[in-house]
Amino acid sequence: MPETAQQTDPKRWKALVFIAIAQLMVVLDATIVNIALPSAQADLGITDGNRQWVITAYALAFGGLLLFGGRIADLWGRRRTFITGLAGFAIASAIGGAAVNQGMLLGARGLQGAFGALLAPAALSLLSVMFTDARERAKAFGIYGAIAGGGGAIGLILGGVLTEYLDWRWTFYVNIPFAVAAAIGAYLVVREPAAARNRSSLDIPGVVLSTLGLVALVYGFTRAEEHGWSEGVTVWMFVAAVVLLAAFVAVESRTRSPLLPLRVLLDRNRGGVYLSLGLAIIAMFGLFLFLTYYLQIVQDFSPVKTGFAFLPMIVGMIAGSTQIGARLMTRVRPRLLMGPGFLTASLGMLLLTQLETDSSYLTLILPAQLLLGLGMGTAFMPAMSLATHGVRPQDAGVASAMVNTSQQVGGAIGTALLNTIAAGATTSYLAANAAGAVTEAAQRTVMLESMVHGYTSAIWWAVGILLGAAAIAAVLVDARVQTDAAKPGPDEAAGDDEPQQHVPVMAH
Repeated sequence: MPETAQQTDPKRWKALVFIAIAQLMVVLDATIVNIALPSAQADLGITDGNRQWVITAYALAFGGLLLFGGRIADLWGRRRTFITGLAGFAIASAIGGAAVNQGMLLGARGLQGAFGALLAPAALSLLSVMFTDARERAKAFGIYGAIAGGGGAIGLILGGVLTEYLDWRWTFYVNIPFAVAAAIGAYLVVREPAAARNRSSLDIPGVVLSTLGLVALVYGFTRAEEHGWSEGVTVWMFVAAVVLLAAFVAVESRTRSPLLPLRVLLDRNRGGVYLSLGLAIIAMFGLFLFLTYYLQIVQDFSPVKTGFAFLPMIVGMIAGSTQIGARLMTRVRPRLLMGPGFLTASLGMLLLTQLETDSSYLTLILPAQLLLGLGMGTAFMPAMSLATHGVRPQDAGVASAMVNTSQQVGGAIGTALLNTIAAGATTSYLAANAAGAVTEAAQRTVMLESMVHGYTSAIWWAVGILLGAAAIAAVLVDARVQTDAAKPGPDEAAGDDEPQQHVPVMAH
């Protein structure tokens, strides 16, 4: 029986090491380039108008191609897709590091996103088909959840160190040893169960509609941040996204071999996980941006010092994921970890609404980060496991892709939405207070105060968003204790993904 083989595979823990290295590389890349961007812009002569495309090119390719990448992993084999993604990511990173103009850099970022869209769902779905024992699954997803949550903050540290002491190009070159080590390790130790392969044909209309729809959605939010929500192209991007994604759902409900079987989405637990994770990422992405600017511009931290200032959040995430989430996941329902986890994170976010221009790092920012890390780590861990739990092995890749898609779209929404709120509050504060500032010192003080006012206004919204994530997790996620759920149930054994009694469906 495949499950038995999986449980006794002596190389599965070694495989986890290489899967974790690859996941860290992908998550790092979402933030590591942010700190290097000013240096790269100056070196390559990138205009202010095109600067954002260094981030956007990656986000569009990654977000747009994730569902396609997940289904390719199901059809072509996760191990093969994983190694191909790593090789392509390494080549794209080498091109980015060697870029001599903005076109070469933007092309490399797009390629990184495309190969990342192959790599990320393959990594998560490999875990879901290799670890089926409840306790082992809890430990494996605890490690994976800590990396998925803390990798962005590690990227800020690494980006700061590489940019300050070496060169911005090393924020690209650093991916190559990660990718080579993970690819060699995967080739040697990863063994995918043969029964997990999906033998159906590829849904080409679904690929086209989902890719175009997700690209339009991510680009709409990215453009809104720079040009405003009512600008013509922004509005048309959102209209196009709605039409294309609605057409995608219609096609998927009728085709025999859908790219995204709607049963994957309509399961109550997985739907709750995708929604709550997406909301949590909206809050977290905005926070990374605000805290980075606050520490560097208002508190005058160096890039390296800024990166290290995020360490308490990483420590909190690792502790929440491996010490709380992994230990309790086999004993309590996932919602009893996810709901309180998001609530704890919202308390940390609430502390940050008290930020002022001279706030103490030790007494305000550090405890807030610890709470954020602990809460998000505790919530992410069962969410990652539950997102692929109960699906047929043949659908594990596309279910994994949905986790990444909710995070990617959440990141784009968070950056655009919270930045827009912050910018509006900053402008209002300046308009009300700038007239009284006569001296240069007074003007600088008002400018810094207006920035902090903008950040705290947006952080209040992030508090509300995290409370929403907690509510969704508490209401929708109702799977039973993982010890029972993780055993091959009738849905998996029979090859039928229609959830049984322990996994109610939204439509019922």
